[in-house]
Amino acid sequence: MSRLTPADEYFYHQIPEPLPAVLAPSEHWRESLFFVLHPRAGDGDALVLTLAHYPVRQEMESLQFGRIAGQTVFARHTRPYAGDPHTMAVGPMRVEILEPYRRVRLFVDPAASPIGMDITFTARTQECVLRRGTLKAGAETFWDQSHMLQSGWYNGTYTHEGKTFEVRDWWGQRDHSWGVRDHHRCPMWMWLAIQLPDGMLGVWHWEYADGRHIYTDGYWAPADMSDPVQVLNFEHDLYWIDGGGRRVDYGKDGEDVAGLEGVVSASLADGRVLRVEGTGRWHARYGQLGGGQVNMRVRTGDGREGAAAYEVTGAHHHTFFPVPRAEGLPLAPLARPE
Repeated sequence: MSRLTPADEYFYHQIPEPLPAVLAPSEHWRESLFFVLHPRAGDGDALVLTLAHYPVRQEMESLQFGRIAGQTVFARHTRPYAGDPHTMAVGPMRVEILEPYRRVRLFVDPAASPIGMDITFTARTQECVLRRGTLKAGAETFWDQSHMLQSGWYNGTYTHEGKTFEVRDWWGQRDHSWGVRDHHRCPMWMWLAIQLPDGMLGVWHWEYADGRHIYTDGYWAPADMSDPVQVLNFEHDLYWIDGGGRRVDYGKDGEDVAGLEGVVSASLADGRVLRVEGTGRWHARYGQLGGGQVNMRVRTGDGREGAAAYEVTGAHHHTFFPVPRAEGLPLAPLARPE
């Protein structure tokens, strides 16, 4: 597993490699932080905060969204670089790295955003560095990125519609990624952050429209801060459900979809196989990008219970997005004759 330096925590990267390697950014190059938090029971509210910068646009961006009191809420703030592409602040929000890979403060002024926050992330696992992922077709690059993920505790408060709510030992995940990602032309990616009492299973998985695998990587990260164990193989049997829990087809826009249900399985480098059943409902929908995030209640094959955030998104996939919503998508390479 790669090791990062403290400087890799910040917005200094120019290519999908840890510092100090740099290169001029492409059109879809970005660097982003992503925080998701939810109660340990997997029910109730779920919050997401992002911060990103885009060299070509010369812009910083922050999104605050999630589900509060059963309703989805969304806000977006931007600022031009104006000579400062590194300060982790946009409008009413800021991210403060209190201790690299251990504590991060998230703040959003409730007077200037539908979701106010004053919440601190405290690591409960080591940080996990996924291997660099790349998707190309000829000379065209759709995705070329490095990615770090980590589980933690969240504590503090959030505010919505004049009411302040406490966050006490919520579970959640954060990640930090940098490189090229053309989201609109992704066939399908699945990102899982499965929180259990003894650790987190984190997986990032990409597929072509026909289901052939592009990329899989992830870790089982123990909550005792011991070394993470790499995911060697990943399988999923998930399906969309409607508000009544019945299986439903996504169609083009997923109008009848309310959540996800099903089973995922991860084979680990130490020989263990983690089988996880789960069900949940949207806490964020991605509109034209397809799919979104679902707050899940989960149970492992050996009886451990927990909560998770599942993200399934993309433009065309035989199971999840049967009606294409974009042109020029990358195609699976033809099988070579024997």
